[in-house]
Amino acid sequence: MRVTERCRWCWLAALPAVFGLAIDAAHAGDAPTLDPAAAATFFETKVRPVLAEHCFKCHGPEKQKANLRLDSQAAILEGGDSGSPIVPGQPEDSLLIDAINHGEIVQMPPTGKLPPQTIADLTAWVKSGAPWPSDQSVVKRSAEDDAGYQITAEDKAFWVFQPPRKPPLPPVRNTEWPKSPVDHFILAPLESKGLRPAPPVDDRTLIRRVTFDLTGLPPTPEEVEAFLQDDSTDAFATVVGRLLASPHYGERWGRHWLDVSRYADSNGADENRLHANAWRYRDYVVAAFNDDQPFDQFVIEQLAGDLLPARDREERNRNWIATGFLAIGPKPLLANDAAKVELDVVDEQIDATGRAFLGLTLGCARCHDHKFDPIPASDYYALAGIFKSTTTIDRYDFQNHRSWTERALGSDEEEAEHQRLKAEYDLANELRRLTDGADKQKPHIARMAAVRKELGAIPVAMAVKEGNVANAHVLIRGNHLTPGPEAPRGFPRILAGDEQTPIGDEQSGRLDLARWLVQPDHPLTARVMVNRIWKWHFGEGIVRSVDNFGRLGERPDNQPLLDYLAVQFVESGWSIKAMHRLIVLSSTYQQSSNPQSSTQSQRSEVGSQKSDSRSDISNLKSPIRNPQLIDPENRLLWRMNRRRLDAEEIRDAMLLVSGQLDLTVGGAMVPPEVNYERVSDLNRKKGGGPLAQAYQSARRSLYLPVSRSGLYDLFQVFDFADPSVVTGRRETTTVAPQTLFLMNSDLVWQSTEHLANRLLHTSPTRQRGGEALSQARRVGICDDAQRVHEAYERAYSRPPGSNEISRALDFIQQYEDELAGDGLSADVCRASAWQAWCRVVLTSTEFMYVE
Repeated sequence: MRVTERCRWCWLAALPAVFGLAIDAAHAGDAPTLDPAAAATFFETKVRPVLAEHCFKCHGPEKQKANLRLDSQAAILEGGDSGSPIVPGQPEDSLLIDAINHGEIVQMPPTGKLPPQTIADLTAWVKSGAPWPSDQSVVKRSAEDDAGYQITAEDKAFWVFQPPRKPPLPPVRNTEWPKSPVDHFILAPLESKGLRPAPPVDDRTLIRRVTFDLTGLPPTPEEVEAFLQDDSTDAFATVVGRLLASPHYGERWGRHWLDVSRYADSNGADENRLHANAWRYRDYVVAAFNDDQPFDQFVIEQLAGDLLPARDREERNRNWIATGFLAIGPKPLLANDAAKVELDVVDEQIDATGRAFLGLTLGCARCHDHKFDPIPASDYYALAGIFKSTTTIDRYDFQNHRSWTERALGSDEEEAEHQRLKAEYDLANELRRLTDGADKQKPHIARMAAVRKELGAIPVAMAVKEGNVANAHVLIRGNHLTPGPEAPRGFPRILAGDEQTPIGDEQSGRLDLARWLVQPDHPLTARVMVNRIWKWHFGEGIVRSVDNFGRLGERPDNQPLLDYLAVQFVESGWSIKAMHRLIVLSSTYQQSSNPQSSTQSQRSEVGSQKSDSRSDISNLKSPIRNPQLIDPENRLLWRMNRRRLDAEEIRDAMLLVSGQLDLTVGGAMVPPEVNYERVSDLNRKKGGGPLAQAYQSARRSLYLPVSRSGLYDLFQVFDFADPSVVTGRRETTTVAPQTLFLMNSDLVWQSTEHLANRLLHTSPTRQRGGEALSQARRVGICDDAQRVHEAYERAYSRPPGSNEISRALDFIQQYEDELAGDGLSADVCRASAWQAWCRVVLTSTEFMYVE
């Protein structure tokens, strides 16, 4: 039951006295910082192409109307007759933003208003400070002189473009510490700097860490107890094996890949229509991770599954569904220029493919040669020909109601029926658009609704298929109205060389591209993926800019380790689970996350040496060195990184601990008949519509619909991935609104009500060897101290200390006394007090973080 508003404020006032809040005070004012590499990529893909297409003709190097140039940062800030058109950080005061919104002063472009998404991109650019990547030390080339582009020996020598070679294990002095080859590559640099790794973490913390890490869920008290009671040398390996075999492993690690594949259940962009069949791709990804599908096959299926032979319809359907990787990105559905829409779709696919599998920002070469990496525009358009020969949108010529390609998963007859109904739906939509007057449109709208219901009865998947095979032309400044020379379909020359086998006219080239990407000696594909795996385990990648390995990205903190993992990955048959075992069974992974522990360990060792040497200082191996001063960012991994739970983990843990979580695997959360409908229209329906209803579900967060233009509120607050772009690294912010959200969230209040009810009405009977309460549990006694004990075990995977029990009981008693003064019944006071205490438990720092 809910407590009164007075109770709510009693709880808020008492929070600091019981636990630390989930938001550390030291970081309460932190805000996300702008990543220079991400800012440059955003500019090159979202801003410069717009300026080049719509502005440079009148405000560029050849013509400057109103004495204004917009082709460099210096020129923009200098401004023209009306001053500078932008005020960095203040779009509301920027003439450029007013002009593209067709304000009262001036309207630009004069030929018509830009699409809403383009306006939003330019506004975001100005708001972020209008960053403009430096052109210093960069040779500017245009598409016209691309024929003279030279890839230099220096370009080829850059580490990214050299195939990885497996290095030998580096020698270490402390030969007892390494448990895995990984440890040699971590310990050797530490020893060279006079540092030692942190001591191993305790068993309770370790099983909590690895269980969250591999399944996204906390361990149950029974799982913790079984691990503590297992005295065998392979006890932890047994836990890891159990977790990797769990169906919930694929849900956790599949979600990581869905960040990379920019998964969403709606289109976003200029027309946020529902992807009611996107869930099949999500379930495909989960199954691939659970089955430990070799990553090379995983890559091939996502780029060209429809071109692979299949033994039966089930395998054919799986292969089709896999190509959802290409189909699921945001698409401009409303823009009038069909040719430009097609090129924008192709550009999004090139960008996603480049970042996901190569860690390169290929999209930056659309308007000109890449300004930082050796990727000429001709290489971009060589790839563009591959994706332009692929069908992602059925009819680009249908203005204002384009729809993405879907494939029926049943018989050939069902496929034909699906195509017929789809054509009928498109025709009704076109007639509606061409009909004036709401009353006259009603028959067409009614027909659309009827056909949509018939379409919903046929199982389909978002997928791509082969289109009209043809090469693309290099476009001058990325403008489709100024085509240059034809670019034969192919791959980036810096990686594939100048002499490439021509791609035949019978297929788009997607299968050739996929197979080239997973060649064993490819310089990037294995490196990029093992770096992602490392990041998802340790919080930071060996290359911290996980989606950008180019010159704007960071250099690897430990390249020998990265290359060892990449080669080992391929040698293991591209097995992701083999990489997990290699990493989590290492001493590196099992270190304490306490920054003080390593220094204390070194002091203890030096003290021991002093004692053993009877004050003979010459016998000391090394002086005390503080790793926090030498390596404050922990790039050497002298300790484990502490991390806050992801948004999904927070919600799932609350539901699991309170006994509500529905662990059903897979399936749709929205009805198929709402496919193509606008999310805004659905949200206005009675009861909030299917999305709002899905958010009330107790299913795992993986299955909640992801709407690109309106994320679930908890996802927004706790740094969910941007579902419109490849996201290999989520930001982790610590801001005051997160605490306010937890204080007022229906999820938190409902979860604490269930947890309190569970504690008050369930008698724990588990036996715990050696614990003071074990005998009481066996005889069925269940007092309040035991309830506190039970809550700690479920929420924190540890028993409370005596002081913690006393503080909890004092809090609960004081809360009951406060409510009793309001004349409430004893049962209500007791239930409300326990609910308030459970809210403290589920919003505490210890609950929200993994050590």
